[in-house]
Formats: sequence, C-alpha cells, structure tokens
Amino acid sequence: MLSKPTFMKLNIDWNADPNVPSPDVIPDSSSIRLRFYLNPWIHVARQDQKGTVTFANCSRWRLGPTNDEGWYRGQCRYSGVAPGWGEFYELIGDDDHRDDPPDWVCSNAPSLGQRHFLFYFRDETFECFSADWHYQADQA
Repeated sequence: MLSKPTFMKLNIDWNADPNVPSPDVIPDSSSIRLRFYLNPWIHVARQDQKGTVTFANCSRWRLGPTNDEGWYRGQCRYSGVAPGWGEFYELIGDDDHRDDPPDWVCSNAPSLGQRHFLFYFRDETFECFSADWHYQADQA
C-alpha cells in the first residue's frame, strides 16, 4: 500500500493572489525566499502588495508546471489527496511520491529535521524541503 502524507494548511489569514500571483524564487545563502502578490479580496492586503515566505536551511526546491487545471484533472501527484488548490501546506508523514518530480533544484545539503512545504499557485506549484518557514507581508 502506498503511503500518503497529511496536509497541514499554513496560510490561515493570508494567501496569494488567485489570478496573477507571479511567484518569484530568490535564493539567499542557505535560505530561499518566495515572493508573490497577495490576495486583497478575502484577506487584509492592499492591491499589488507582495508577501514573502522565507524558508530557512533549504536543501532543495522547485517551481513546477502543475497549474490549477492540471490539479483538478488529476495530473498532479497530490490531486485527490491534498485538501484543496491554492493553499500553502506542510506535508507530514511518509510520502512515496515526494521525489517524483525531475526538476528539483538542490541548494544545500539535506539535514535532519527538514520539512516538506508545498504552495499551489494558479499557474505553478512551489515545493521545498527546509528546516522552517516565516511569512511576512511587505510594509510599503
């Protein structure tokens, strides 16, 4: 029997713009910063305001091609397993498919305690393995 992870939603009072989030991955020493436009329609955010999720001690990451249409058509390895599209999750537990994508970018050596994070954007999917994460909205 294949093992499936548990999905813990992490973005409780914020989210990416559902139309044009324009995610950008910025490597920064041993960390990765993921910047994107915020959703001002259902959360407290200004139009064109960006947010950043920083992943500390990131060993590998990817910004892959699965979009919302592919997810709903079952083309994503977590279609039917993840609770919903367009959210930010931590995957907890065993996962037989975590290494399936061929487009991982290795940024540092893996270390103990690395956690698996997944963020579904409209036109792509971001994943990484890191020690921790922190979210901050731009103040300007």
